[in-house]
Amino acid sequence: QRQMCIRDSDVPGHEKLIRNMLAGATAIDFVLLVIASDDGPMPQTREHLELLDLLGLAQGAVALTKIDAVAPERLEEARQEVADLLAGTGLAGSPVFPVSSRTGEGVAALRAHLDATAARWRPRPVGGRFRLAIDRSFSLSGVGTVVTGTAHAGAIAVGDTAVIAPSGLTARVRGMHVQDRPTESGQAGERCALALRGDFEKKDVTRGMWLVDPALANPVARFQGELRVAAGDKALAHLQTVHVHLGTDDILGRVALLDGRRAGPGEAARVEILLERETLALRGDRFILRDAGAQRTVAGGRVLDIFPPTRHKRTPGRLALLEALRDDDPLVSLKVLAAQTEAGIDLNRFALNWNLGEDEAQALWQRAGLRVIRDGDAATGVTGHAWAALKSRALDALAREHENAPDMIGVEPNRLRRMTAPTLSRGAFAELVAELLDEGLVAQTRSWLHLPEHRASVGTEDREQFAALKPLLDASPWNPPRVRDVANATGTPEPAVRQLFKRLARAGELYPVAHDHYFTASAVADLADIVRRLNAEQGAACAAPFRDILYPNGSGGRKVAIRILEFFDRIGYTRRVRDDHVLRDEGAVQPWTAQ
Repeated sequence: QRQMCIRDSDVPGHEKLIRNMLAGATAIDFVLLVIASDDGPMPQTREHLELLDLLGLAQGAVALTKIDAVAPERLEEARQEVADLLAGTGLAGSPVFPVSSRTGEGVAALRAHLDATAARWRPRPVGGRFRLAIDRSFSLSGVGTVVTGTAHAGAIAVGDTAVIAPSGLTARVRGMHVQDRPTESGQAGERCALALRGDFEKKDVTRGMWLVDPALANPVARFQGELRVAAGDKALAHLQTVHVHLGTDDILGRVALLDGRRAGPGEAARVEILLERETLALRGDRFILRDAGAQRTVAGGRVLDIFPPTRHKRTPGRLALLEALRDDDPLVSLKVLAAQTEAGIDLNRFALNWNLGEDEAQALWQRAGLRVIRDGDAATGVTGHAWAALKSRALDALAREHENAPDMIGVEPNRLRRMTAPTLSRGAFAELVAELLDEGLVAQTRSWLHLPEHRASVGTEDREQFAALKPLLDASPWNPPRVRDVANATGTPEPAVRQLFKRLARAGELYPVAHDHYFTASAVADLADIVRRLNAEQGAACAAPFRDILYPNGSGGRKVAIRILEFFDRIGYTRRVRDDHVLRDEGAVQPWTAQ
């Protein structure tokens, strides 16, 4: 098992060496505190013990050395000094072993205790994806770049690919030592040295970086967490500048207090840490804050959320979620988040914050009773109650729209999504609408969604006026004349044509593909079929082949073709991927479906 020794003579309390001490201490489980019985606890010992306590370390032992150099009375005084030193810390009550390096007295008992502790120690769970905080990087002839550190989670093997973050460099593991022995794999809790191969040099990899599974390469410049202010006579102020020791890194940053403007010595607080540069962090990571001059320990705490909101950070709901994130069971915070989020939970973010492996995540979603909706790589989780509420809101939105605009045939899917829940993902909304259609609660006429009983009709006068103008549109259905051209050709005032076409568009007879450029519903349906065919044959619809189908004689029309494709993107029939227009998933709301 990993252990740590703090020797008064080896590790003085100088601020330049504190970073080295913290780089090792953030990854250990057990502390062996070494104190000389003649000198007793020194100032640097107290400082290091305070850091260990703020890091939450509560397992350890004390080696009281040089017992051959002191009288029995002094030895008893030293024992009492150690007891007083540890009182009130996580190491209070730890066993003390008086030892002598000269005579060997007590060494066997200390060794036996350490062996017994190691034998019964429960290894860290290997769950989650691999992450290792790099504390050293060097080059070896014939080997290349080697990094060392302690694995915080997951497992890795020779041949695996990992990412050096936050730089984003990709590396392949070509060799490995674990606990100073060559091996083919390593896992959480083990001290690892990994030989890496990739397009980088030794100078590109430094202490403070992480070697992680590619899925964890998510640099952050701020996170929210909880902390405890160090005992002493100085409080922690809002937006105070600090050194943030996280993993093996030391980054300047500021502390934004979420509970108030000041946290006194020994007090706990919820905070947001704002970093001057990016690093990696996950929920549960421990950190230490030192003052701006790196002279004094300010506080210690742990990360709770690496995806803090940009607004409403101090609302009761947000603070309640942070309180739930303190619990080591992710189900607790998942339930709170589900109750607060009308548009569902971003499950990928949640799993990343907790470093959940695929199997762990699926089991958690099932425990929480979530409905998981996938849209490409995105995954949204919605409770049954929230799903029913979303369906009700969609129906209410349609009812209000029919009341406000009775002459409109319905609502376009994207607009209805914004009216229902603007932050709801397209994939989740498509599944919501598909279910409403299957249940007969919503009907669809071409691209319009409406309540089944709603009907929009065109007045007799409008119908007669349109009958005189429609032949002009039918003569060139895929590039009809614009409003101005129709007005000029028929002698009808341009404003009258424009208003007539707008009323017909609300009823679903025409579609405004571009400004003042209306296509008939049948023409749009035909164009939609061409887009679908191009997607089936070529994987996407592009401007050039689409134009060639519309205008086979090479009579131009590229601009019109582009506007048509952009129209389909705008109404959600397709999505733009660089220069391609890709049909949305079959599960999405499909326009042009007859009622």
